Amino acid sequence: MASRSVMVALLLAAVTASCASAQLQEKFYSATCPSVEDVVRKEMVRALSLAPSLAAPLLRMHFHDCFVRGCDGSVLLDSANKTAEKDAKPNVTLRGFDFVERVKAAVEKACPDTVSCADVLALIARDAVWLSKGPFWEVPLGRRDGSVSMSNDTKALPPPTANITQLTQLFAAVNLDIKDLVVLSAAHTIGTSHCFSFSDRLYNFTGMDNASDIDPTLEPFYMAKLKSKCASLDDNTTLVEMDPGSFKTFDLDYFKLVSKRRGLFHSDGALLTNAFTRAYILRHATGAFKDEFFADFGVSMVKMGNANVLTGTQGEIRKKCSVVNH
Repeated sequence: MASRSVMVALLLAAVTASCASAQLQEKFYSATCPSVEDVVRKEMVRALSLAPSLAAPLLRMHFHDCFVRGCDGSVLLDSANKTAEKDAKPNVTLRGFDFVERVKAAVEKACPDTVSCADVLALIARDAVWLSKGPFWEVPLGRRDGSVSMSNDTKALPPPTANITQLTQLFAAVNLDIKDLVVLSAAHTIGTSHCFSFSDRLYNFTGMDNASDIDPTLEPFYMAKLKSKCASLDDNTTLVEMDPGSFKTFDLDYFKLVSKRRGLFHSDGALLTNAFTRAYILRHATGAFKDEFFADFGVSMVKMGNANVLTGTQGEIRKKCSVVNH
């Protein structure tokens, strides 16, 4: 009987989540704020023309929002006692919060009390990719903002140290499958990373903490190059390009790197340990199917953007993204 009750509860939860995502619409603001995408894009064009490296952090912020409590803008909330999502270890290197507030202020000026921070962030992420020469996709809108943000919840974020089993489980938790995993991992084609996110592969792979304790799956010449940039496990400041040579351009080079065992993170290399993800990587490492990958990326971003969203009368429309309304 208990088992049946659990199954009913799970079914109801699935139906609720499905209904919420179904309420998102590409033209949600057509009557209430028809200029919202133009307002966001104007700010994005201005910012990325001055600092193109901001695209990757803004895309990453949307990922980190959606994997924790769903796409509800909770990653943007401040906490007086430093216990919000943005204060957790996986998020301390996030940047662009002030810029998101600037975009939100511009949207508020055009359409007061209408567009959620969660929707603003989803549009920012799409434009970050498109303005980096990546794909364009229509973003379903209508999300509402959450009021809860807890650092402990960030355990739902896929860490750079994850193996393929951990990755598939964490992605499944937000209704993303194995294809979404490999497609969205290619977001690493833009941006940089701090050494501490991968330096254990260079100096402490099995816990021995010495220069010979290396990850044998990492291509030797690439490892040597990384060691020349990241001198030790104690390096907490150096930034390394995730896609060397084109880290500001959204392209297919990520697949070429991973296929040659030059993926920066454990999680990148882990994609070669699964038959499906490996085949997808090798296919797109050829560079011959750009349109196919771009289409796949847009589809997976829409799926991720539907994760556990608040809609209708749920949540609120924050005036400022860093604080709940009073």
